Order: sequence, then structure tokens, then C-alpha cells
Amino acid sequence: MRKSWWKIVCVILLIYTVVGGFLFAVPRLNIVNETIRVLYFHVPMWFGMIALFLFSLIYAVSYLRTNKLEYDMASNELAHVGVMFGLLGIFSGMIWANYAWGSPWHGDAKQNGSAISTLAYLIYFVLRGSLNNEEQRARFSAVYNIFAFAVMIPLIFIYPRMVDSLHPGNGGNPGFNTYDLDSRMRMVFYPACIGWILLGFWIATIRIRARFIEETILDQENE
Repeated sequence: MRKSWWKIVCVILLIYTVVGGFLFAVPRLNIVNETIRVLYFHVPMWFGMIALFLFSLIYAVSYLRTNKLEYDMASNELAHVGVMFGLLGIFSGMIWANYAWGSPWHGDAKQNGSAISTLAYLIYFVLRGSLNNEEQRARFSAVYNIFAFAVMIPLIFIYPRMVDSLHPGNGGNPGFNTYDLDSRMRMVFYPACIGWILLGFWIATIRIRARFIEETILDQENE
């Protein structure tokens, strides 16, 4: 129970997020209307993605410092879940954009930056799969992981603020918290961020354990 408390917190927060996200009152804004509820899912998923990629980066650097393959394993699985959250963030954003902007994809700076960042990590998996030598694969993956994270940060946080953008908080547009993230939405939004981040790490820990068991079984068979 002591080790699982954060999982219980995750379940409670996500149940609260789903119920509150669909049933609690939200500001009535022109055009956006009820689609503002996507804020409880789209943005927290991106926060989860960034947290997962950050820890994937940390484990990648840890591998380069120690050459311990378990760090490479953890880095890889965290990146997998991070990409999943990134894709969910993109798709949920497209649903919102379809109603708010008139079409799912406008070539907005943040949309393009998000797509390129996700593509960079997908390339990471392709390149990783093309190498057979375990240590070579781990070292190359760790170096590329650093590059992918370094590319993602300016594409998502810097570039959209320097050009015209339809996204709230970018390109001169006011952010959600400026004009509509009132106390009613904060009651759901902040717990949602914590809940989705915890879910991402929960999935990652399951994948890491499964991978560790798989590697252990393969080592025993080879012996």
C-alpha cells in the first residue's frame, strides 16, 4: 500500500477529471463554447509528455555516465509512453481546432512544432531498431535522445511565441488563464495535470518491468 499510494491518487484524480471535465460548469465563450473542456485533457497530456521525455532524457544521460543498460531500458520505455501522450495531445487538439478554427489542421506554428517533435522521437525508435549491437544501440539512442529533447523545447515553447499563432498564449493571443480559466476550471485543470502525469509514469513503470522480465527470460534461455 505504501508503494501504491500514488497510483490510488492517480485513479482518484482521473475519475474526478473525467466527471468534472464533462459535468462541471465552464465559461460560455463565443465559438469555443463547450469545446473548452478539452483543456482538461489536451494540455495535461502535453504536460505528461514533457515530463516523460524529461525523465527519458535524464535516464539517457545516466546511461552515458554509467553504461548501465537498465538506464537505457528505462529511457526507451519512457520515450514510448511520451510519444503516446504526444499523439493523444495532437489528436485532442485537432478535435478542438475543428470546432474553434474550422478545420483540424491549420499549419499553426505550435501544431507544426508538435508534429516535428513527435516525428523526431519516432525517428529515434526507427534508428534504435536498426542497430543490433546492444551497447552501440544504447549509446546512440542516448545521444539522439538528448538531441530530440533539445529540438522539442524551442519548437513547442519558443518558436510559436515568435510568429503568428492561433494557439492561446502564443503569437500575441491571450492565454486561457488570462480570460477564461476561472476558479471553476482550475478546480479540475490542476488535478487533471497531476492525474495525467501520474498515469504516464504508471504506464511507463509497467512497460519497464515487463521489459526487464523479458530480458531476464531471454538471458536465461541463452544460458
